[in-house]
Amino acid sequence: MIVLDNITKDYVLTKESIVKAVKGVSLEIQRGEFVVVTGRSGSGKTTILNLMAGLTRPTSGRVLLDGVDLWSLSDKKQSWLRSQKFSFVFQFPSLIPTLTVMENIVLPVIFNKDHWNSDAASQRAGELLKMVGLEEKRTVYPRQLSAGQQQRIVIARALMNHPEVILADEPTSDLDEQTEGEIVDLFTQIHREEHVTIVMVTHTSQLAAYGTRSITMAMGEIVN
Repeated sequence: MIVLDNITKDYVLTKESIVKAVKGVSLEIQRGEFVVVTGRSGSGKTTILNLMAGLTRPTSGRVLLDGVDLWSLSDKKQSWLRSQKFSFVFQFPSLIPTLTVMENIVLPVIFNKDHWNSDAASQRAGELLKMVGLEEKRTVYPRQLSAGQQQRIVIARALMNHPEVILADEPTSDLDEQTEGEIVDLFTQIHREEHVTIVMVTHTSQLAAYGTRSITMAMGEIVN
């Protein structure tokens, strides 16, 4: 489904200083996998995630999505593909503080006017709230939720448009150990019930066991 073909990514800081974030990585993500990418800070794992989504352009190599080279497409076509194929879960919850839980969840559909239907959106949001175990929180605001509850709402929002792929960047790094386990259990449930492909990066090597496959990165390369 996603292919990184001999990808490199360099960040030029000055004429004399170049950071080689990714060095000749080739990787295939099959449809339906739950891939956990582990590694220390600075290993290149977040850059890999951004390359998969077309959020950053590779210095060399190709990024293929369902056989199509992402960087052969126009910006408009790339944006459309991202909106149709991907959803993102980041390290920090990134909920809009002035919107209720329910309003935050339906936000992706509001921006996708071709598919906007208030009744269907409300029904879908209600189902997702039930899935993440926060049905009773639909009318509250993000500030009234714990960090773990906020991240559950972010995950519900990520599922709103029925994405094919969820890309999760350190989604548990700001949580305590118990809440971390609950969130990763939720990803496992989503993978099983929603049949969505998940790529999750984390510095916590113990979380590798939750995926159907794990990859370890170090110094911009896949080492395992």
